[in-house]
Amino acid sequence: MLDIKAIRQDFPILTQTVNGKPLVYFDNAATAQKPRVVEEAIVKYYETINANIHRGVHTLSQLATDAYEEARKKVQTHMNAKHDYEVLFTAGTTFGINLVASGFGSLLKAGDEVLISAMEHHSNIVPWQFACERSGATLKVIPMNQNGELIMEEFDKLLTPNTKVVAVTHISNALGTINPIKEIIEKAHKVGAAVLIDGAQATPHIKPDVQDLDCDFYVFSGHKVCGPTGTGVLYGKEEWLNKLPPYQGGGEMIKTVTFEKTTYACLPHKFEAGTPNIAGGIVLGVALDYLNEVGFDNIAAYEHELLEYGTKRLSEIEGLKIIGTAKEKTSVISFNLEGIHPYDVGVIVDKLGVAVRTGHHCTQPIMDFFGIPGTIRASFSFYNTKEEIDVLVEAVKKAQMMLA
Repeated sequence: MLDIKAIRQDFPILTQTVNGKPLVYFDNAATAQKPRVVEEAIVKYYETINANIHRGVHTLSQLATDAYEEARKKVQTHMNAKHDYEVLFTAGTTFGINLVASGFGSLLKAGDEVLISAMEHHSNIVPWQFACERSGATLKVIPMNQNGELIMEEFDKLLTPNTKVVAVTHISNALGTINPIKEIIEKAHKVGAAVLIDGAQATPHIKPDVQDLDCDFYVFSGHKVCGPTGTGVLYGKEEWLNKLPPYQGGGEMIKTVTFEKTTYACLPHKFEAGTPNIAGGIVLGVALDYLNEVGFDNIAAYEHELLEYGTKRLSEIEGLKIIGTAKEKTSVISFNLEGIHPYDVGVIVDKLGVAVRTGHHCTQPIMDFFGIPGTIRASFSFYNTKEEIDVLVEAVKKAQMMLA
């Protein structure tokens, strides 16, 4: 059982008011709030060991390097990666997907196929479009049903020996659907395809075990797991990271440089050109420590309670339709009010202190599939409460009354 009152005290932002009302923050799928321990770790880094890493012999540089590499090992343990050098620090999920897709752009050829799903975030669509345009490969889409679930029978039909990459989201940011990624990975491997999993929305709720999943790549963003913005992780199997060309050139990623020829550094440095977000990487490790102390089993159980309660309460509102009703869901509820634009609802509930996301959530194909301009999205985290859901429900009712 979680002590929610004690947990909320770890998050200073939750005590403030917005528009004269206590803040109810239900935009966690966009970014998570930061516990005080994370904020303090950022200040501590810059006040005590700020220095560039890997290159200096002086004490501060060595301290910074040790802290940065210790954070990499924390991520390795968290994801159960086989080697610490299979963990690359990035600027976020988008950066990680672009790195992999850019590399495959030089490995794919005409006749090859890349499979993505109908519920992907734009960040897991556009980079693969780039790769296919560059290589002549074909992009294909796994369809979904009206519940917001992938149609696995169609996935089976799409898989062929020409399938070279399967890139799918673990959890849909717009619908909350938890996809059967282990089954997807196993089937994709049978035809020799590499698999990338977009874990941006999964990692706040689920602790990924990349060896158990057997995925070839797994990406996530630090700011979704209570860490700093501008941070992220790309896990890649050693064999694949060795096959892919570097994404950027510069310092740190080289072994030797002459005007005639450059050779590349070993993993992970081959993909970490330039001075990284040192503080961000270190503090991402602190954020993961915090979440692991709370416990991911505890987080999942409590957030499921919030999902069930929120679904029940919102469903009581006449004219409200939930978009995304998969059997396997995480704590995200997308909904619309009949005859009312989602943006208008978002503006009114904000005036009442409730932060929700409105729009297409960078998933325009999903909105096109359902024939809607967007949704109102309430996404819950382990520091939210059922009482806050009640506030949301009353705010939505007021918006409905004002806008009908």
